[in-house]
Amino acid sequence: MTLEEMKRIKQERGYSLAQLSERSGVPLGTLQKIFSGETAHPRYATLQALERALGDDSTAYWGGEPDRNPQRVEEAGVYYGKPSKRQGQYTIEDYYELPEDGRSELIDGVLYDMASPSFVHQHLLSRIFSQISRFIEGRNGDCLPMTSPVDVRLDCDERTVVQPDILILCDRSKICRWGILGAPDFCLEIVSETTRRRDYTKKLQKYVDAGVKEYWIVDPARKILVTYHWQDDYTAHMQPLQGKAALAIYQGELQIDLDEIAQLIQDYPV
Repeated sequence: MTLEEMKRIKQERGYSLAQLSERSGVPLGTLQKIFSGETAHPRYATLQALERALGDDSTAYWGGEPDRNPQRVEEAGVYYGKPSKRQGQYTIEDYYELPEDGRSELIDGVLYDMASPSFVHQHLLSRIFSQISRFIEGRNGDCLPMTSPVDVRLDCDERTVVQPDILILCDRSKICRWGILGAPDFCLEIVSETTRRRDYTKKLQKYVDAGVKEYWIVDPARKILVTYHWQDDYTAHMQPLQGKAALAIYQGELQIDLDEIAQLIQDYPV
């Protein structure tokens, strides 16, 4: 089905882009770019989803079930693509077929949509990364600090791709053209209400199982920092955003100014 045919059917049936987005599962922003001509060559999976939605006037096809998508889960906004698959069955092949204008993570075969980060999230990320980067560059160290988005295949398998907000990688042999194959040494997540459960549970378990040495969770809403250093113990250490916090992988020499982080949270809406 060509784009012109899609436009004709959409007009004949009186669908708005919002309605077509609901029927197909394709994000509204992606549809706007396709139908305006901004995206000249949409992904094949996107076209398939649109053809299924426009191919039947009575129901949108979701694996034979009318008007219902069995792949939708509470946290996951990525629910179009191959109708024969359900959450838990997706692979990196499906992950790389997703629209380029969105961000997602794949954890144990489950796709999770990553909404656009908030202003505070990005402000905190830039400040924390700046402190980490200055320290490492000042030591001429071999480790590489990086910020999202960068794909990390933690388990070196076909079922998990995550994008830590900040990571430190010391083993450069894990670097691939598309991202990182294996566990970084350090991962940091800045949680939001939509990612809280995933960052505190699913990603926590994935990081420890994969061999990440240290994991930090910055929680702006609760104004706390939770840290795990699995080379020493498996106990979570929680502290308010006050004073300084030291990275264990640098034997305490690299310290993050938590007072600065707290001030940023106070200055802007979380």
